[in-house]
Amino acid sequence: MISAQAWADTQRLWGFQQMGHELRPCSVAIGLGSHDLGVADTTADLYHRGMMPLIVFTGATSRTTRERMPRGEAEHYCERAMELGVPADAILVEPRARNTGENISFSRALLEERQASVSSVLLISKPYEERRAYATARKLWPEVEWLSASTPMTLPDYVDSIGDARLVIDMLVGAQQRIMVYPQRGFMIRQDIPDDVAAAYHRLVGNGFTSRLVPTAAARD
Repeated sequence: MISAQAWADTQRLWGFQQMGHELRPCSVAIGLGSHDLGVADTTADLYHRGMMPLIVFTGATSRTTRERMPRGEAEHYCERAMELGVPADAILVEPRARNTGENISFSRALLEERQASVSSVLLISKPYEERRAYATARKLWPEVEWLSASTPMTLPDYVDSIGDARLVIDMLVGAQQRIMVYPQRGFMIRQDIPDDVAAAYHRLVGNGFTSRLVPTAAARD
């Protein structure tokens, strides 16, 4: 049973992750692979709204996707987007990345290999990872303009869509931890963290929502 305090703390982290960017057409979109096919759905919707002419789906598999997406996250995202009417020639697939840093670096290399002209990128992620993804992208590819996007939905609706409240909270806590510790490791730009967000994070950790935390000396994820 998840307490009212834990839900309130989760809502604080959820709100902090939302960047609130006003979307406009960009050179390309990068859809970050994960367990959530909603990223592919949102990417397809934005394509049909004329927000970008080209999409890169990036991602191999992880412990949360290897059974559900055996051909790799990027491949499954590509298939989903094509089912939703995105033409195959508008999609590039980057199938090797296993963390957010690799998502950005490998996508950049693929775009450069294809000689795509990129001045702005629409970065599409899960709703609870907008800020983490943005901070990573800004660090690794500072020469372009970044706009963050995700499926517009409330926390309760997102939990219902995933069907596992604890997984969502654990993922949110993990994303928040990385925002706090990864700038010191050179993985992302520094973000100012409000006191109430930091307090909410520490309470959730204290209540055992820790399955997605990285140890102090852990490798990047």
